[in-house]
Formats: sequence, C-alpha cells, structure tokens
Amino acid sequence: MKRVVYNRFRNLIFRFINALGSFFDFSVTSRVEKENVLKLIELLHPKISNKPLIRLGPARDGGYLIPDDLEGISACFSPGVDLESGFEYNLAEHGINVYMCDYTVEKPKLYHPNFHFIKKHLSSKNNDQFMTIDTWVNEVLPNDKSSDLILQMDIEGFEFECIFSLSQSLLNRFRIIVIEFHEIHRLFDKSYFKFFKAAIEKLLENHSVVHIHPNNIKTPKKINGIELYHFMEFTFVRNDHVKLESFSKEFPNHLDRDNTFNKGVILSNNWFR
Repeated sequence: MKRVVYNRFRNLIFRFINALGSFFDFSVTSRVEKENVLKLIELLHPKISNKPLIRLGPARDGGYLIPDDLEGISACFSPGVDLESGFEYNLAEHGINVYMCDYTVEKPKLYHPNFHFIKKHLSSKNNDQFMTIDTWVNEVLPNDKSSDLILQMDIEGFEFECIFSLSQSLLNRFRIIVIEFHEIHRLFDKSYFKFFKAAIEKLLENHSVVHIHPNNIKTPKKINGIELYHFMEFTFVRNDHVKLESFSKEFPNHLDRDNTFNKGVILSNNWFR
C-alpha cells in the first residue's frame, strides 16, 4: 500500500515539474541539441510546387492549402472525420471519390454521393475497431494498384503509428499528403524528437513540403530562440510534382486563415528560407 501511494505521489510531482517546465522553458526529460532541431526543421522548409496552391475547405479549421494538381487523382483517403468535412466535400465536387473513417461518429456531417465512410479508427493494427492504411486502401480499391491518391490526416497524435505502418509502395502513390502533426512544441524532448524525425524522414524519401500552417488554437512557445507550435499543418507533394531547387518565401500565404478566433499566429522564419 505504501508503495502504491509513493508511486502515485511521485508521478504527481513529476507531472507538476514538467508542467512548470513547459511554462518556464525547462524539462526534466532528456533534451535535444538546438543544432539537431534546426537541422530537422531545415528539412521541412517548404518548396514550390509545379502548380499554384489553392484552398479547399472552410475559411477556418478544416481548410487546407494544396497544389492545384488534382487531375488524374482517383481517390482521397481522409481519416478523422469529426464535425468538419468541407475539404473532402470540395474534393468530391471535383469528381474524386473520398474515403473517410472515424470510430467516434456515425457518419460525416455533410453528404455527397462521392463520400464513402467506414466506422473505424486508423491505426497500426487490424480488428473490429482499427485498421491500417494499407488494409483500408486494398479493401476499397482492390482492382486499383497504381493510380495517384490524396491523404488528408488529422487524427490527434496517432499520425505517427499510421505513418510507421504505411508501406512504401502505398506511400509513393499519394501525390498529395496533408497532415496535422500534434505536440510539436515538444521538439526538444528526445522521446518526441525521435518519433517526429523518423516520421518526417520516411515522408521525405519521395515527397517534399510545399506548405506549412501553424494552428493558432494555442500560443506558440519560444525555446532556445526557436518558435515551436503545438499543432502544425503540413502539405507534402511527391517530388515529381515539385520544383526541387526552389523554396517558398511567402508566409503566411494569402490563402492562409487562422484556425480559430484566438490571436493570430504567423510562421516564424526558422521554418522557411
């Protein structure tokens, strides 16, 4: 009994110290060197797509910037439905079949004949409640093994296990990938840095970032002179659709909009060149 009480007390103290550290910019966890954080961020500097960016979805949260490069894309896969499907609706209006999944809702809030929904979570395993991206795509497109696809993913931190379980062959089929990464303000913590770096390196094998948008739902943190955001939306494009030597310098883009009515957030110059 004493050991249980002690362990609970120790965990409370540890959480309290880390909460203070988050506020005052220190941590009891292992720290990453600033140079390594900057090197990783440099890999994410957005490049210029072969096509201009357009905005799909609502004016606030749920709207994303992607290249105007939809011709030849057969389907979009969009895990994490929640209450907003404006991005998916705009794609459906372009004649693209949109496959959505979310175990927490019964169906998307909007209806479109090109919508296809399954009540499951995306994960690194397969059962009655979960499925991998590869399983999902193979089940709904059993006779299509080569056409270009879009992936739009906002699944509240589960993006890492889904990226790690995604086969390279399927990853290469996604011409456009939009992902909201969570808890990027933890980039100096070794445990988070390790997962984020591994996910990014996998995505960048055949894709490049063409746009970054910081979500303004929370105030960013400045750690070691680097502006870090809690949530960031990244648009990746396969390298055969990117001007590889040209970098984007316009931030915010004229199409960017704040996610919420909180104070606006502008991407700091650490994140682009």
